[in-house]
Amino acid sequence: LMAVPFFITMGCLMGSGGISEKLIALANACVGWMRGGMAMVNIVASYFFGGISGSASADTASLGSILIPMMVDQGYDGDFSTAVTITSSCEGLLVPPSHNMVIYATTAGGISVGSLFLAGYLPGALLAVSLMVGSYIISKKRHYPKGEKFSFKGLLKQIGVSIWALAAVVIVVVGVVAGWFTATESAAIAVFYSLIVSVYIYKGLDWKGVWKCLEQCIDTLSIVLILISTSSIFGYCLTTLHVPDMVANAIVGFSTNPIVIALLIDLILLFLGCIMDMAPIILIATPILLPIATSIGIDPVQFGIIMVLNCGIGLLTPPVGSVLFIGSAVSGVKMERVVKATLPFYLCMIVVLLLLTFIPELSIGLPMLLGT
Repeated sequence: LMAVPFFITMGCLMGSGGISEKLIALANACVGWMRGGMAMVNIVASYFFGGISGSASADTASLGSILIPMMVDQGYDGDFSTAVTITSSCEGLLVPPSHNMVIYATTAGGISVGSLFLAGYLPGALLAVSLMVGSYIISKKRHYPKGEKFSFKGLLKQIGVSIWALAAVVIVVVGVVAGWFTATESAAIAVFYSLIVSVYIYKGLDWKGVWKCLEQCIDTLSIVLILISTSSIFGYCLTTLHVPDMVANAIVGFSTNPIVIALLIDLILLFLGCIMDMAPIILIATPILLPIATSIGIDPVQFGIIMVLNCGIGLLTPPVGSVLFIGSAVSGVKMERVVKATLPFYLCMIVVLLLLTFIPELSIGLPMLLGT
């Protein structure tokens, strides 16, 4: 569990250290030339930033405060800009290093954090592509503008500027997968690296800003760690009362068809996402639903990806969707308008969820290929 506070601290340092602007510029060099270019930039920047922060809330607050006003100034509707920002922020939950993956691995027991990290890359990219397709269709229909023409020279320049930020992800993932150090050790190294990059290379933070950033980390960590401790007690009570067995029997009693059971698991997680935050769902639902999932042939690593995406969708759904509220607050657009604008993107995310549920190779293909 020590990896969790380290990863959260790393994300806070990198997010406050001037990294956002560098990643936005890199994303603009990659996809800004397309129709609805700023929407595409938003989505790709979230993929890059997710590899640093691992938090949908941090992604929305950091990138949204920059990109939403930029999009509105260029002629995009405020509700559309906000919808793109909040939905693309869920990529950060899948792209490593995600502290939610660590929480799942701890709760499930016996699952390699390195395998989970590798398993998140392709689903994160698939989600990004799906959102880009939806954004392109809407942009074409509403005649949103294109960006500047693609420049290979400009792309190389931005890669050179952003390489220090992206290297943090390489340190964590390669180190864990190659077995050079544990998830906790890699997270501690990443915190030290993030501090050096933010203060001395990008110079987005001074030492006073570092202390302020650490204060914000403590606020977040206190919530996460209290949830983990209390959920352990709750989990013990559930086990003592045989709740997992009763839920498993109820689901299996409803149908013995693996497809129906898989869809039921998705529906349960989506419903929980509407009324609970992400960490409690992972901590409480994993011991109950994981045995059912494995009984119908779903790999534990694949189930971790399915659970994280389900919870990510829950962060965007009322009445408890924290990312939805943050997006509305950052943009100043009423939540009702944001929800309405998000409906097409919900469809994109559900399609990706179904693909991940029924095509295991999308999740476990890369870990199996690399033998983790």
